[in-house]
Amino acid sequence: MATAESKSFDSPEETRSVEKGEIEVLNLGGAQVMRATFQPGWKWSECVKPVAKTESCQVSHLVYTVSGRMKARMDDGTEIDIKPGDVTSLPPGHDAWIVGDEPYVGVDFQGGGSYAKPQG
Repeated sequence: MATAESKSFDSPEETRSVEKGEIEVLNLGGAQVMRATFQPGWKWSECVKPVAKTESCQVSHLVYTVSGRMKARMDDGTEIDIKPGDVTSLPPGHDAWIVGDEPYVGVDFQGGGSYAKPQG
């Protein structure tokens, strides 16, 4: 039987550092929730690709944007703008980067299990 849980990003169970970014992970109900904080100048293809070792991000995201702005480009060239208050579903096969001078903070309810973990 499932039990109720409440955890805080004040005490993440795992922290992953990437260039110009930090990923904090909580484990709840068999899922991983991550809070991603990316500084201005962060770009997936420059800051995470060396860790992921894939041509584009191959993680699915379901993310709520708390602050900052991001742009994502799918492998097919489609682009999406992401701003505070948005809930975004981003399938595998994309690049993303921070827009502007404000750090980006987003809470991802889908990609925390494998995002920014060394592969191969």
